[in-house]
Amino acid sequence: MLRKMNYTLLLVIGGSLGILPAMAQRLPNRFPFPNAAGLLETYNTRNEPIDLNGPFFQALGTNGRSCGSCHRPGQGWSISADEVRIRFDLTQGRDPIFRTNDGSTCDHDIDTSTVQARRKAYRLLLKRGLIRIALTVPDKAEFNVVSVVNPYGCDDTQTLSVYRRPLPATNLRFLSTVMWDGRESSAQTGTQKITYSTNPGDLLADLAHQALDAVSGHAQGSTPLTAQQQQEIVDFETALVTAQAYDYRAGALDGAGAAGGPMPIARQTMPAFFIGINDPLGGNPKGTPFTPVVFNLFDAWANKPWVDRDTWERRQDRRASILRGQTLFNSKPITVTGVGGLNDDLNLPSMQVTCGTCHDSSNVGNHSLSVPLNIGVSDPDSPLGVNYLPVITLQNKTTYEIKRTTDPGRALITGQWKDIGKVKGPILRGLASRAPYFHNGSAKSLGDVLDFYNARFNIGFTAQEKEDLIAFLDAL
Repeated sequence: MLRKMNYTLLLVIGGSLGILPAMAQRLPNRFPFPNAAGLLETYNTRNEPIDLNGPFFQALGTNGRSCGSCHRPGQGWSISADEVRIRFDLTQGRDPIFRTNDGSTCDHDIDTSTVQARRKAYRLLLKRGLIRIALTVPDKAEFNVVSVVNPYGCDDTQTLSVYRRPLPATNLRFLSTVMWDGRESSAQTGTQKITYSTNPGDLLADLAHQALDAVSGHAQGSTPLTAQQQQEIVDFETALVTAQAYDYRAGALDGAGAAGGPMPIARQTMPAFFIGINDPLGGNPKGTPFTPVVFNLFDAWANKPWVDRDTWERRQDRRASILRGQTLFNSKPITVTGVGGLNDDLNLPSMQVTCGTCHDSSNVGNHSLSVPLNIGVSDPDSPLGVNYLPVITLQNKTTYEIKRTTDPGRALITGQWKDIGKVKGPILRGLASRAPYFHNGSAKSLGDVLDFYNARFNIGFTAQEKEDLIAFLDAL
């Protein structure tokens, strides 16, 4: 109980950086933010305190929001539903994140006149950490929208409302596409696909464009960002690397020779990382074979003893669990079927893979190429239950096939039938700070994430394996 109270108190203090900016103008480098599993740290690769006064934290639009409204240092530079609820309670739902253009369930016929009304209006943000994204169906799409059944009233069939989690604004040097659907790295939107030969210039240009769009849309800006403001935002966020640094039971995650925490991430950015590194399907431009051993952060704990007389046994057990979880991530066989972008593209109805097949970037965990996949997270019959989301019915213009989804994903950018439901896999660092998970917030915990994969692919995790995997993911 005491730990829970302390965690809540520190979460309030950490969250207050956006509420009471006068109290914190500079964040010490590697300042430890608490979460339920331990402490999260962000390292500014400029090796200086994190300036909370720059354009990233300024209200550059008309509704009081800044980039920092949805990208919080204490929540892995995203948001957590827990912290959003605390912000609501502290401000009675008047914090800038609570705005009806995209923070509420719909943008029309919404009552925000009372605290209770605001709680209802922003309930998806409060419960699932979701922002409403309005996307127009491409003119030459291979499908028609037959119907939209939206429980919140946004049921237009030309401009679709989809509900997504804000992605972290840290560890960005490892991105192979920007945004869940890649819309900020797509020719269709006037941005650049990220490739080995054009990186990092393409990434930096896409992030600048994303900053422009975010201020125009999320912050309802009336004046476009200047080139200097764009550059300052991109420079700020690309200097950040974030990871879990301390586990309440295992201790320091860089202890006894381990490589947890943010510092090792800083050392593996350009040029050690490159687009296509460790791609499992032959996309590595240097021709190096794929290895499923994606994470080796805690290898040292297998061979080196640690000594802490007071807590030795407890730390030994937890570190052993984290190490077993890492091994499972790297080696547990998974038979996948029906994955859009994988089984269909390779014409292989069934494939045996590991977690690293889709999370191949070494010690980071996203895909090193732009490979959006549909694993079924948006399906109306998802094992996790997504009845809080709209159901969108699409029909192929040529074959007349019908598909139902809660989010067309990449298809709303490309217009292609095969892209329905596809989204990218995010970077896996700092997970303990930014629940819920998946693009639609359908997994409230890491346990829910594993339950989804267990049900979707019939993996058969044992209780011990699930415990170990959660310990490992919490340590990232």
